[in-house]
Amino acid sequence: MPLPIEANRRFYESSDNQGNDFIIVIKHYRWGFLLGTISEEIFSRASGKETRADDFVIANVDYAMAHDGTSILAVRAFKEMGINSVWDPSRIVIPFDHLVPANNENTASLQCDIRKWVSEQGIKHFYDVGRGICHQVLSEQGFALPGKLVVGADSHSCTYGAFGAFGTGVGATDMAEIFATGKLWFKVPQTIKVTSQGSLGKFITAKDLTLYIVGKVGADGATYKAMEFYGQTISDLSISGRMTLCNMAIEMGAKAGIVPPDKITFDYLKGRAAEAYDPVYADEDAVYIKEIHINASDLEPQVALPHHVDNVVGISEVPETKVDQVFIGSCTNGRLEDLEIAADILKGEKVAVRTIIIPASREVMIEASINGTLSTLLEAGATVGMPGCGPCLGGHMGVIAKGEVCLSTSNRNFRGRMGSGGYVYLASPATSAASAINGYISDPREV
Repeated sequence: MPLPIEANRRFYESSDNQGNDFIIVIKHYRWGFLLGTISEEIFSRASGKETRADDFVIANVDYAMAHDGTSILAVRAFKEMGINSVWDPSRIVIPFDHLVPANNENTASLQCDIRKWVSEQGIKHFYDVGRGICHQVLSEQGFALPGKLVVGADSHSCTYGAFGAFGTGVGATDMAEIFATGKLWFKVPQTIKVTSQGSLGKFITAKDLTLYIVGKVGADGATYKAMEFYGQTISDLSISGRMTLCNMAIEMGAKAGIVPPDKITFDYLKGRAAEAYDPVYADEDAVYIKEIHINASDLEPQVALPHHVDNVVGISEVPETKVDQVFIGSCTNGRLEDLEIAADILKGEKVAVRTIIIPASREVMIEASINGTLSTLLEAGATVGMPGCGPCLGGHMGVIAKGEVCLSTSNRNFRGRMGSGGYVYLASPATSAASAINGYISDPREV
């Protein structure tokens, strides 16, 4: 039997009720495998052999997800394979979130077909219309876990890296293969290390940090790489903020974005985790293809200008731009923390433009209802919609007319995202709320 390799890992600082500081140290073992980047470690476990960047492996998938938009194609391919039963109905997650409620009879029919397949296969984790966005629901239900390989038939499945998992998106045919076997081939990615020091200022959020990084790296600067995020700024982020950060890793071309798990992670997962998990951490001698260092202390609100997600500037560089619509929501910024910061700015104010706010999940909506966040938003004149993807998809709600401008907290602003002739700007919930009041893109620190 191979000997265990041990690495002491100090993974968070905290304090007790009396204010005494302490450091918790864990001993991290990986039987027979050399320690590397987080991605290399996860793929070593998932493939059962030592792996390094650029290796090709057949890996065991821990959890697989397909939503109403992609499950249709995945199930069709699965049936064409001639397979009768999925590999493990307890490890497949099917949420409906993209076209909800169904926008026409064809969509309703396709969703009906998936409901029947879910029942036939005995899929344990099916979340129907109104439960919320796939990435939010999967995380709330405890399937995104440290050290796990979580694959979704959606490009923003990299969100799960906020929990120290390797989360990544694949196409429908690949998902059909996972449905059938529980396995898929991967090329182990090289890793870019991003270190951000300093504290974010008032009304400067994880979205601003994320947009800044996207602008710095570029839309294809991390193609088929993993990104690991470190530093004081990252450690201070809530789970919500970390999900925002990892969600947009794909906007840089990355295969995954990962925040090493710590006390914030473990506290969130208490009572949620779907199963036991084994956190993994990068070795001190891990090899990174590139390192990026950021000082976030002086960061101002960031805005991505049309029609490219990496066309990012500080808000001081944005000319006075009239806004026709504001959208606060999506898998990037539809969590409770996002709605609360919008409500903080909108409290006692009235929106000057149509403002659509969509909670990321039913759980978020209930919490926002209980603590008064929803009533504040409604009193300000905003429209609150049912949990789901909403205008981010641009398929059946929130589409803007030719020449109109939407300021959105979502993750993409390419031409046609919300209408073929509109202009989508990306910003934080704080910037979006401030802009809703003024009717033009505004600095939340000045409202």
